[in-house]
Amino acid sequence: MDGTMNSDDLSPLSSGTESGAQSPLSPENRKSPKGIKKIWGKIRRTQSGNFPGDDLGLVEFRRGGLRATAGPRLSRSKETKGQKNDHNAPFAQWGNERVCNWLEDFGLGQYVIFARQWITSGHTLLTATPQDMEKELGIKQPLHRKKLVLAVKAINTKQDDKSAQLDHLWVTRWLDDIGLPQYKDQFHESRVDGRMLQYLTVNDLLFLKVTSQLHHLSIKCAIHVLHVNSFNPHCLRRRPADENNISPSEVVQWSNHRVMEWLRSVDLAEYAPNLRGSGVHGGLIILEPRFNSETLAMLLNIPPQKTLLRRHLATNFNVLIGPEAQQEKQEIMESTAYTPLTTTAKVRPKKLGFSHFGNLRKKKFDESTDYICPMDGSLNTTNGTQKSYSAYKVHNVLPDKELEKLDQMEHSEGTVMQIGELSQGINNLTTMLSQDQMLNNDRFLTPTFDEWR
Repeated sequence: MDGTMNSDDLSPLSSGTESGAQSPLSPENRKSPKGIKKIWGKIRRTQSGNFPGDDLGLVEFRRGGLRATAGPRLSRSKETKGQKNDHNAPFAQWGNERVCNWLEDFGLGQYVIFARQWITSGHTLLTATPQDMEKELGIKQPLHRKKLVLAVKAINTKQDDKSAQLDHLWVTRWLDDIGLPQYKDQFHESRVDGRMLQYLTVNDLLFLKVTSQLHHLSIKCAIHVLHVNSFNPHCLRRRPADENNISPSEVVQWSNHRVMEWLRSVDLAEYAPNLRGSGVHGGLIILEPRFNSETLAMLLNIPPQKTLLRRHLATNFNVLIGPEAQQEKQEIMESTAYTPLTTTAKVRPKKLGFSHFGNLRKKKFDESTDYICPMDGSLNTTNGTQKSYSAYKVHNVLPDKELEKLDQMEHSEGTVMQIGELSQGINNLTTMLSQDQMLNNDRFLTPTFDEWR
């Protein structure tokens, strides 16, 4: 290109039509272009580079002034006047934007898109059924529905529950403390928070892929410890304090890592790493009557032929739990209904009886009250975290086999009672007819006993 062209003619600030048609080089170039040059001359340049009143090279770069779409992505829009007015309003009067922001902060932000279209105010959620939440908000996950129902109920009744301060991220750390980190992903995806822990059912744990019977008992005892400590997030002890003076009220608050530290202190350090992922913590050791030294030896993978090592573990275990818990565990072992805990025992869903066939259609939305650790209002609340062993007592639940035996015994006893009542009725009827026959022997002939039977 010739050096005679002006730099102003190549400026990007000029319009597309003028730059394509004008050329000051020579009269030959003023002829109409042909071919691709003709098409190129008709293309108009974009106006995005035109900054009014500023030279392109002298424009100062300022963050936030160039992209109009950056505002809503980086921060929420400012509250409108109506939203400021309902700041202290009850939940039923909350506006759509405030409810959507509450859902996002609550951990259910994936449903905000549907909430903006369906929710008009907080009253919509207050009157919504689980079916409505699945249909209108697209909440297919049952634990997400449970989380939303419990939260709406709590915020409507203004319950001051300390468990509500424990979010789902705290629950994942809590699973680490009780020795069950393998379920962190399931609990995180279901957004299980502190409030939901006290309302978890057996079916909820099965939905979270917790099928081991030992792990069910571990979660149950851990929730009970949280109940007694008023859901104090720092109630579990992770570091050793005084090994020479340990009480059961302290052991019940031990985390899984603290139990492994105790094993190292009693010269069993080589077996301590086997407790990772086992669900063994202080609450399970103290509160579960069937958890004894044999169960701990099995979880530690101590071979049965090492009798001296198992005896050493049993001695230190009995000293750790104290005489009261030791006596209770011994009574359970001597009972005829005792079944030892194993790592292979599984929990199966509860079977529906004949009286529940009418609820099969509602099974999907059934809010069962079969909680894994029901709240007990009679728990002792002594000063601080130092509580007696009786305050941590968990009601024992019979195994499924024992429940089936009881059902069979009740069924057989009912059958025997019915047969006995029928025989007694036949005997009474025979006696009455015999007396009547003696009085009115000429009027009718009384049937024999075999005929009446």
